[in-house]
Amino acid sequence: MPKTIFITGASSGLGRATARLFAQKGWNVIATMRNPADAADLAALERVAVLPLDVTDPAQIERTVAAALELHDVEVVFNNAGAGLAGPLEGMTDEQLVRQIDTNLLGVMRVTRAFLPHLRARQGGLIVTTSSIGGLVSFPFNSAYHATKWALEGWSESLAFELRRFGIGVKTVLPGGISTDFERRSVVRVQHGAYAQDSARNSSALSDPALRAGGSSAEQIAEVVYGAVTDGREQLRYLAGADANAVYAQRLQAGDEAFRAGVRQRFLGD
Repeated sequence: MPKTIFITGASSGLGRATARLFAQKGWNVIATMRNPADAADLAALERVAVLPLDVTDPAQIERTVAAALELHDVEVVFNNAGAGLAGPLEGMTDEQLVRQIDTNLLGVMRVTRAFLPHLRARQGGLIVTTSSIGGLVSFPFNSAYHATKWALEGWSESLAFELRRFGIGVKTVLPGGISTDFERRSVVRVQHGAYAQDSARNSSALSDPALRAGGSSAEQIAEVVYGAVTDGREQLRYLAGADANAVYAQRLQAGDEAFRAGVRQRFLGD
């Protein structure tokens, strides 16, 4: 019998690439997104079902999870839906902060919680969450985004302890840069005059082509997700992409404070 994976945020980028890959590998795929009309091509694929899901809507989560379990016995939940919020904290509204945490953190927790009775009853399954190298290191003007990704790492590590007795695994995939339209579609950028000089320096550093040289395609990161799901290891974190591996190795080698000094020099010029 084919296994089944449930994917959030499957309308584009990594979610879409992962849905396609698992379907090609013979899995049943339940691909979810806020607007299923955005994924007519996925719905046309054999073994792929598309369902509506906004992870900030608790009632819809319950309905969609119930509908998914009527279709298939879900073995793997891939929490991939996410959004970005960039810029100085002082320029962010409360609504923007709540939306960021609601999407990137609480949405993951809600979807996972909704599946736990099913996974516990079947005495097995796997929760995989798209985190980020930004859950292990941080850079200027991304404090809200980093807050959610660092939180996901701590949440996942703790959750793995409590679910192990029921045969439920917990893993995170931590990509570096991915060549998708995430920034155009899903990142809100804010400004504040007091931070204009540092923001300009940061933007200039981010535009350096060398910074993106180690980035990956969505399809490459999807392969890492597939490996994490199928390798049978009790491993929590999977760094994904040459850039993510290089940055984290640099932090470990340099130590926290020297690494931070290097980031400050590169992105803020001091």
